[in-house]
Amino acid sequence: MTETLSPAAARRVFLLLTLTRWFPVGIVGSLIILWALEQGLPISLALLAFSAQGFVTLLLELPTSGFADAFGRRAVFLASGVVNVVAAAVMVLADSLATFAVAAALQGVYRALDSGPLEAWYVDTLHVTEPDADPDGTLAAQGTVVGLSIAAGALLSGALVAWNPLHLDSALELPMWTWVVLAVIHLIAIAVLLKEPPVGTGAGWARARQSVREAPQVVREGIGLLARNRVLLALVLVEVFWSVGMVTFESFMPVRLAELVGGEERAGALMGPVSAGGWAVFALGSALAGLTSRRLGATRTAMLARVLNGLGAVAMGLAAGPVALIVAYLVTYGLHGSAGPVHATLLHREATRRNRATVLSMNSMVAFAAFAVAGPLLGFLATGVSTQVAMVTAGAFSILGVLCYLPALHAERARAQSPAPSAS
Repeated sequence: MTETLSPAAARRVFLLLTLTRWFPVGIVGSLIILWALEQGLPISLALLAFSAQGFVTLLLELPTSGFADAFGRRAVFLASGVVNVVAAAVMVLADSLATFAVAAALQGVYRALDSGPLEAWYVDTLHVTEPDADPDGTLAAQGTVVGLSIAAGALLSGALVAWNPLHLDSALELPMWTWVVLAVIHLIAIAVLLKEPPVGTGAGWARARQSVREAPQVVREGIGLLARNRVLLALVLVEVFWSVGMVTFESFMPVRLAELVGGEERAGALMGPVSAGGWAVFALGSALAGLTSRRLGATRTAMLARVLNGLGAVAMGLAAGPVALIVAYLVTYGLHGSAGPVHATLLHREATRRNRATVLSMNSMVAFAAFAVAGPLLGFLATGVSTQVAMVTAGAFSILGVLCYLPALHAERARAQSPAPSAS
């Protein structure tokens, strides 16, 4: 039987695997769209190919939700690591719409399998020796590791593109292959570091089949919950507008920067430090949201963040020079960070212990679907008219999401006016 790790050892493994998981994201996060453009895809077809990731993740998120419980956290996390390596290699070798779509679909499978097993493993391992221990301190540390890992990866990515020490035909090629190598290292780290007692295969398959069968019922329950709760329905619909705005600062930012500085390689060198700065202001925005929420309330803070984030996306589209674009991007990304915590707070207000996971899954699924649909549509708009028009359109549309917070605002006011419960 596999020896159970101590809480301190489990924490070290958890944070180290978090580092190996997210550092490669910083390497390629802002380069993948530039890589596709350099391989000859127009922005419309590039975003169409990458939409496969959102659709696959959307379809598999619920069916795979029970796999870690069925087969064990280690087995599912290992499987996600294998898919990650394959997806990265296919992405680097891709040279057509079909191959980029296959790579994106594999990334969707990876995201679905990767969601949850590491965190579940840590909490389970912690509770073996300390059943009542609260993992919030380690989870907070994980958030810090994620942000620092992505920022460090982005800085290294920009340096590799600017340096191009191997003098490759494309300066983007070295960081892309570095991503593949780091994916392999992550897989090896999982195999070596993650310790877990074996899970019975027969019982695992039975629980896995049950998870797949239950997925449609979970969706029906989620839809029924939204139909009964007008406030929750409106909050989930915010994701439609939010995700459209995200296409501007997630997908179009490196494309527009390349247009302004004269090429994908120059933009790739700049996007490293710019992305690192984006994650720094994202963290700052999240912290400021907590302070603002205490003064204005969670709903008003969310509404303010939604409007200002949309205006920032519009400003990115209107920016006529690289400096103005980068400044607008940093402001917009900081406001993106501000919106997250207060939106989550409003969701939790409408959820109960029994349906909290369903509420969060429905919110996530709507976000994935909206991003996957909006990306190609805005890509075709950019190809047919201009990147700037597509960015301004997306930003302006995202501002309309503020209207979806009105039911939550009315509920917040009603809650504030209701009499406090008596001591008895």
